[in-house]
Amino acid sequence: MFIVTTQGLENYGAHAESGKFADGQNYWKFKSGSTYLVEDLDREQDAMAFVAALVMENGIGFKEYPCHIQTVTEWAGELPDDAGEVQSCRDYYLSQVIRVSPNNPKDFSKRGITEGEVA
Repeated sequence: MFIVTTQGLENYGAHAESGKFADGQNYWKFKSGSTYLVEDLDREQDAMAFVAALVMENGIGFKEYPCHIQTVTEWAGELPDDAGEVQSCRDYYLSQVIRVSPNNPKDFSKRGITEGEVA
């Protein structure tokens, strides 16, 4: 299993103007992305390409693209250790993961990952 993180970009220049580089109306800002747990694939590059196929957007006003890939263990190792606090930051991050699989590519409804799965 792999964790693929996406990055969003919003073009503020496209809100009131053309947003095009050629017109000098571009003004891009980084926005948040999402965190995907990719199941049923064994290679990093396959997981990255799968998430790209699912969520990549390339419009004049917004772009979203995969930007980082890690094993689940690597990703979990970077999460804050809140020493078991109730409603911890770590618990929040674990709950926000979107589970995806090429075996069911249209199902984005499964969310979250347990501590047992990251060990």
